Amino acid sequence: MIGFIAAFAACTKLDVNVQSQLTNSNFPKTPAEYIAASGPVYTQLRSQYAQSYWFMQELCTDEAVIVARAGNWYDGGKWRDLHYHSWTIDHEHVNTTWQWGFSEISTCNRIIALFNTLPDNTTKQITIAEIRATRAFANFMMMDLYGNIPLLKNFGDTTNLVTTNRSQVFQYIETELKAALPNLNTAIGNITYGRPTRWMAFALLAKMYLNAEYYTGTPRYNDAVTMCDSIIQSKNFLLDANYIAMFNIDNGPQIRDFIFAIPYDNIQAKGQYFARYSLHTALKDKYGIPFIPSNPMATLPAFYNLYNDPADARNKQWLVGKQYDNLGNPIIIQTTKAGLDQTYRGADASTLVNYQLEFTPNLTLDPTVDPAKLDVGNDELGKAKGYRNNKFFPDKTSTDRNQSNDVPVFRLADVMLTKAEAILRGANSTYGETPLGLLNQVRARSGAGALLQIDLQTILDERGRELAFEGWRRNDLIRFGKWENQWGYKTDANPNHRIYPIPAIQRQLSPKLLQNPGY
Repeated sequence: MIGFIAAFAACTKLDVNVQSQLTNSNFPKTPAEYIAASGPVYTQLRSQYAQSYWFMQELCTDEAVIVARAGNWYDGGKWRDLHYHSWTIDHEHVNTTWQWGFSEISTCNRIIALFNTLPDNTTKQITIAEIRATRAFANFMMMDLYGNIPLLKNFGDTTNLVTTNRSQVFQYIETELKAALPNLNTAIGNITYGRPTRWMAFALLAKMYLNAEYYTGTPRYNDAVTMCDSIIQSKNFLLDANYIAMFNIDNGPQIRDFIFAIPYDNIQAKGQYFARYSLHTALKDKYGIPFIPSNPMATLPAFYNLYNDPADARNKQWLVGKQYDNLGNPIIIQTTKAGLDQTYRGADASTLVNYQLEFTPNLTLDPTVDPAKLDVGNDELGKAKGYRNNKFFPDKTSTDRNQSNDVPVFRLADVMLTKAEAILRGANSTYGETPLGLLNQVRARSGAGALLQIDLQTILDERGRELAFEGWRRNDLIRFGKWENQWGYKTDANPNHRIYPIPAIQRQLSPKLLQNPGY
């Protein structure tokens, strides 16, 4: 196994001194040793994927919002700004995600540089291809979020700390994926789970081509279909019968819908704790979790209204209405009349009452607080405002907030909906598959009724139902021309906000980085 010490800056200015301890006796030779030696690539990728990166892709949409409750979770307005689209060059998550993404690229470059010094063999070629695909994925995420970005192609190269046009970044990512493809593994299951395979590269290229008109100005919908067909026709993946079970704490390589996922474990691979954000404090005992959940996150009523088929199993990912424990008993919160409803002014305001927890859809703001605070109140009724997503089921085996649910990045269902959309946008049909037929296959898996007609809005709505809380809503809304629409308390319609600003501190470190328009 490689023993090395590397110090690298978690920012764009990558002046790095590497001390390698590679010797003939310790460099990796077996596949297992190569996997172990490339571990930092995947550790870094995991670290913020389900946190800061996820916040920037979801909390700015109609799908999820973190509200304040009597000041709790206001946090200087960083959550509010994601909802209002009022972020600035100094926003915490704008900088954290930039640092994470480019640290991931630097880590990939570092490991590739080390491996390039080793004797050539098939395992080395496969491992480097996996890291190149991971680096391409990191560049894709940064390009999607920030638009024009620096291209850091080689470890220790500080000459490219300049802004590269998005079209050129797109071309670089495409070239890298195509170069990696021949050496990427085609096997699925335990042997490759959590690392890029050829199928992951096809899925990323399909995502690139579906968005190519937005990214580069040139539509490439036929190319998107070709990539989708490479996956679908391989017959390596299928739509698992139990939609809800795919996101439980024991998910993993047995899930045939997953093409590429980020593995999490509550002991060995920490960094995923969705239940902390979504669950009400009174649900601690029901789910047997070892911490009191924080209760800030909910969805907006209009998004929940997409779930309009009572037979659809995907409805079960939401916590709505009156809440009961696992034996069917009402979950009761003892409070006072004023504690239940802060507007109550009766003489008996201190009288004790038993309130059954009931989630209500509307996130109405506390009228006594500045609306800019996005505060819904902290009485019991306020704490219960907003429907909650419970897709990544709480982990009662954990000793802290960390959960063991792996988070999918690319799924077969997404690929099928991608192909349907690309055909609707002008691509040629292939293999006798139609947009409506593909969409209805996805719906049938969850028990939803077949639709009789389809248009682009139908696709967007189905993507909302199928892929909720999986980190694609921002990408979808921009591509469908809905990003400037109003939702919740967000009224911003500035098209410059389709991408985030280059963080101020990064431009101080690297003055050649050009700021995005409007910031």
